[in-house]
Amino acid sequence: MWTVLYIAPGQSEANRLKELMETEGIMVRLRPVGMMINEKTSNIEILVPETELEEAQEVLTHGLQR
Repeated sequence: MWTVLYIAPGQSEANRLKELMETEGIMVRLRPVGMMINEKTSNIEILVPETELEEAQEVLTHGLQR
């Protein structure tokens, strides 16, 4: 089952965090929230498998501090 890890404030931030997660071996899916007007105004859900949630939270914490 996939679960929402974080809601990124745009496509570029979502892509950056997705790459960070994948570098650490965590599977990731991105899903737009609502209507996508352009990449700067749409929020993007970052989803990970429930089994990888704890590890993904640690990676996310370090990734957001950069």
